[in-house]
Amino acid sequence: MQAVIINRPGEIQVGSVPDPTPKPDELIVRVGACGICGTDLHIAHGEFPPTPYPIVPGHEFAGEVVAIGSNIKSTGTNATSITVGSRIAVDPSLYCGQCVFCHTGHGNLCLNWNAIGDTVSGGFAEYVAVPLANAYVLPDHVSFREAALIEPVACAVHGIHRLEPRLGESMVIVGAGTMGLLLLQLALRGGASRVAMMDLNTQRLVLAKKLGAYHTATSIEELLAVEPLGYDCVIDATGVGPAIESAFKVVKRGGKFMVFGVAPQEARVALSPFRIYNDEITIVGSMAILNSYQQAVDLVSGGAIDTKTMLTTALPLTDFSKALDMVQRGEGVKTQILPNG
Repeated sequence: MQAVIINRPGEIQVGSVPDPTPKPDELIVRVGACGICGTDLHIAHGEFPPTPYPIVPGHEFAGEVVAIGSNIKSTGTNATSITVGSRIAVDPSLYCGQCVFCHTGHGNLCLNWNAIGDTVSGGFAEYVAVPLANAYVLPDHVSFREAALIEPVACAVHGIHRLEPRLGESMVIVGAGTMGLLLLQLALRGGASRVAMMDLNTQRLVLAKKLGAYHTATSIEELLAVEPLGYDCVIDATGVGPAIESAFKVVKRGGKFMVFGVAPQEARVALSPFRIYNDEITIVGSMAILNSYQQAVDLVSGGAIDTKTMLTTALPLTDFSKALDMVQRGEGVKTQILPNG
């Protein structure tokens, strides 16, 4: 089959790899769509430490089941609802289930954490093997392109769970990329009184307005001009050090600040510990997915996410490098690869 192969950082090709065969508890999925994420950029540049090389990337994907493992029953006692022909979305998370974090309900912090497309072969391929436990059956009306958006929605859902905003609170999201725009939609649906967005990309701010942002800005000063006391909840969705430091300035006294964007491991920021103490500011992080995938399926299938606005580009597998460059330049919102046309 054909697949994207990152042989080593900076060396990417589309070539032939062996067709996957299912282990006893696995499915083989014919990939319908696979989204490009910022993590894929990090993997391509050698900036995601868990990744071994060579690797077939791609962790935001959905498709059709074409083969099932020997332990999977599709009829009779203890049968699964998933059979050959089932349309599914896939949670890429691979937890060991044995470490202290898995045992205490924090699988996303697993000491032996792995993920499809991040540490094992992923969805930028015609076919991919996935554990049955990671598969979620799709409603008929959800397309594969929409379903491939479920994984980032699940990350955003977990972020909102971590932030725990209260009804009627104000919020600002710094970074109007895919994740920022998804967080905007979830925050509004969850009862935020108003959500402002900041980004240097004015085209994305136009989309933020369309999706319900009450104010958009390209600087912190503009945000403070509207809300001099700051905002109850502030989310950084950039992972950029200076942006994180700036975003901290607009947290209201008694407010919350969440680091959601993925910064380089060696990055450092300067925040005032006196202000954290004196203003009673709560700082939280949000890492990937945790018990949020089914909720994301329900949100996408129920129309809570404006998928038409989010899904801006679809390209064939052979144009992967072109698509990666588009994401690097900040063009569009969600760019996807359609490995089987």
